[in-house]
Amino acid sequence: MTKWVYTFGDGAAEGRAGDKNLLGGKGANLAEMCSLGLPVPPGFTITTEVCNAFYANGRTYPAGLEAQVGAALDHIGRITGRNFGDPEKLLLVSVRSGARASMPGMMDTVLNLGLNDGTVEALAADSGDARFAYDSYRRFIQMYSDVVMGLDHEVFEEILQEEKARLGHELDTELSAEEWQDVIVLYKAKVEEELGTPFPQDPKEQLWGAIGAVFSSWMNHRAITYRRLHDIPESWGTAVNVQAMVFGNMGDSSATGVAFTRNPSTGENVLYGEFLVNAQGEDVVAGIRTPQNITEAARIGAGSDKPSLQKLMPAAFASFMEISERLEKHYRDMQDLEFTIERGKLWMLQTRSGKRTAKAALKIAVDMAAEGLISKDEAVTRIDPASLDQLLHPTIDPKAERNVIAIGLPASPGAATGEIVFSSNEAEEMRAIGKKVILVRIETSPEDIHGMHAAEGILTTRGGMTSHAAVVARGMGKPCVSGAGSLRVDYKAGTMTAMGTTFHKGDIVTIDGGTGQVLKGAVPMLQPELSGDFAAIMEWADSIRRMKVRTNAETPADARMARSFGAEGIGLCRTEHMFFEGERILAMREMILSDTEKGRRTALGKLLPMQRSDFTELFEIMAGLPVTIRLLDPPLHEFLPKTDEEIAEVAAAMDVSPEKLRHRTELLHEFNPMLGHRGCRLAVSYPEIAEMQARAIFEAAVEAGKATGNPVVPEIMVPLVGLAKEFDFVKARIDAVAKSVMEETGVEVEYLTGTMIELPRAAIRAHLIAETAEFFSFGTNDLTQTTFGISRDDAASFLETYRQKGIIEQDPFVSLDIEGVGELVRIGAERGRSARPQIKLGICGEHGGDPRSIHFCEEVGLDYVSCSPFRVPIARLAAAQAAVKNSRKGA
Repeated sequence: MTKWVYTFGDGAAEGRAGDKNLLGGKGANLAEMCSLGLPVPPGFTITTEVCNAFYANGRTYPAGLEAQVGAALDHIGRITGRNFGDPEKLLLVSVRSGARASMPGMMDTVLNLGLNDGTVEALAADSGDARFAYDSYRRFIQMYSDVVMGLDHEVFEEILQEEKARLGHELDTELSAEEWQDVIVLYKAKVEEELGTPFPQDPKEQLWGAIGAVFSSWMNHRAITYRRLHDIPESWGTAVNVQAMVFGNMGDSSATGVAFTRNPSTGENVLYGEFLVNAQGEDVVAGIRTPQNITEAARIGAGSDKPSLQKLMPAAFASFMEISERLEKHYRDMQDLEFTIERGKLWMLQTRSGKRTAKAALKIAVDMAAEGLISKDEAVTRIDPASLDQLLHPTIDPKAERNVIAIGLPASPGAATGEIVFSSNEAEEMRAIGKKVILVRIETSPEDIHGMHAAEGILTTRGGMTSHAAVVARGMGKPCVSGAGSLRVDYKAGTMTAMGTTFHKGDIVTIDGGTGQVLKGAVPMLQPELSGDFAAIMEWADSIRRMKVRTNAETPADARMARSFGAEGIGLCRTEHMFFEGERILAMREMILSDTEKGRRTALGKLLPMQRSDFTELFEIMAGLPVTIRLLDPPLHEFLPKTDEEIAEVAAAMDVSPEKLRHRTELLHEFNPMLGHRGCRLAVSYPEIAEMQARAIFEAAVEAGKATGNPVVPEIMVPLVGLAKEFDFVKARIDAVAKSVMEETGVEVEYLTGTMIELPRAAIRAHLIAETAEFFSFGTNDLTQTTFGISRDDAASFLETYRQKGIIEQDPFVSLDIEGVGELVRIGAERGRSARPQIKLGICGEHGGDPRSIHFCEEVGLDYVSCSPFRVPIARLAAAQAAVKNSRKGA
């Protein structure tokens, strides 16, 4: 019989940390902590396989599950001496999700389950604290009604706020037992009024309702959005964890908190966290009350007058410190911990590898390598390459004038400027029309995930450093300022008030996630310094990786930027990008619209010195590093005049009538230019274009070689080749020009001529092309288009639907389709090498900067990847990780 349920408690567990695929991250780590002898409330985990079975069978449970859950409840009862649903020996439980990958705030949780009108009295008698019992019951009604029954928690918050105002209370903790009883009556009446059914009193009905809600939450909108943003497969499913309740709201000797073993924003090796006295765990992350610092040093640093856990409960604090250090050493990584103190007794509720900023990840990895906790190879593999993007963008110029309108908590570093919006839907709408926005909320909730993704940064008026806004923003690499309590936000009026000034939707503000400051207007930014821990990790990565990393660049600014990020040459210079400015576009149009070779050569003569100058500058910047220059690729119609004014301008320059020019333009029109007269086909039809470009390249190589003293070895790439004869035809023209330039200058120029493999036919016939081609660069943008028969300009409209319906896992233009397009790359590489064993192989599509695609490039044995300048560090790190993974596979 299939085992669906795994128990843990009292120093023993049926699972371990390595079982996270089956038990989810939370369940596997609860089992591990139990096995380590740590104080963990007993419980059980319903496996991720049940989640998959639940969805595969019309949201029904597999046979045998109910009996296994019953046996597991008895297991908890034996350890605690209490029984579920038994008012004499009352056992209450929590029900939490636990996916394989951490998804903070995305899934549902229910606490205090098992309470009803009868058992709440038993809890009051058992605990000796009626106020605590009724507070727990009202929390349960609010949470269960929201998560399981679908009645929004705001409905209950409104009732509570009205009651507190009527009673003259400011804090929840000020309500007495009798006052909580009155609130409970109002809560239950609201449930029946809104839903037409009474609040359930049967504990078993409550339990199965909560289990079903957790499994259902795997497919809620916010969880689906989070999985899409973080590439988490739907097939992983979630586990459900049921645990005996321990109570942080049992008076002033009780507390609950969240902590990290190191600072998740900076990486500093100090315990970092917050707690609340007389509270339950959801209070800390929900931002409803302002939490207190765990350590005395953090309290002093924050200037707080509220006592730290270290001062308030020294014995529990000492136990927690010892456990924190032990767990970090055991897992060899920074841990994110949840704990509850019940009447002085510490209980551990969770440990997992903590989410951190890119800056913190680098520092933690470098420090742990220095401490001997991990190796340098492991330190390199610990960094998510995509997260480096957080470090490659501007911060506020320290010399800039700061008009500070509010100060909150520096929840996620970096700075961002944008227009204020007050809802996530507004953020998404503004992003869609190219606007940059700051999402301003009283507090964020998991429902805001899409708006947080769309915004440049997030600003909240409530919440701490471990609130939902802070954790999610750090994971996304977005700047965040949380808990800016002096701000007043009015959603209905669409205003934010700060220091007597009212800001409206669309007003510009800047947030500094490093200091917690909110600034009026736009503020000057600075480029980041890529030194210290970043430089150390990059140095280690460079010593590990096999593949070179080049850049896609055709402007001096991009080339210099890429060099500063460690690019080892240019893998793709798109020459057509050089033709769109001022005089150049005019000469280009003259050339295209000439109906004689002589006319074309006259126009090309004007372009030659411009091209030569461009190439000379790129060669000098690259100082001897390889530079791959692609000959003209796009269809000619892209350069043509479109307005009457443009046609008249070109006609005057060519001394022909506008009508004749318009007729010529119409002749060049193509129905599907992506598949039309472009790439090497232009060079076959108009060899003079390729000859002009080749001459510019060779003359620039001579000039730059003399200027720098570094001989230039240009790599000339012929695009869109499908036939070996096409390549041979164009190569013969290039070779003829090379010979002429060398004779004219008396300088020998070494060069390579190769092609871009971007058509399936070229990959399949690569062995023939490689007989004369000296290198291949896989142009995976076009190879993806031609393999799938889709245009990347239009496909976005349906590819997301395909993703949502499970037809594809990834947009193939974002991450390489390894099974299809990847197979063509593999075939092209293997067949190319069969004809020319030492052929140089690279990739220059957008996939050259995508970590998952880079792993495939390593597997296939490509010599280099080429990507946009800002992705060069990402590619360097991903290439190193791919090399480590490949070596482990081969070991």
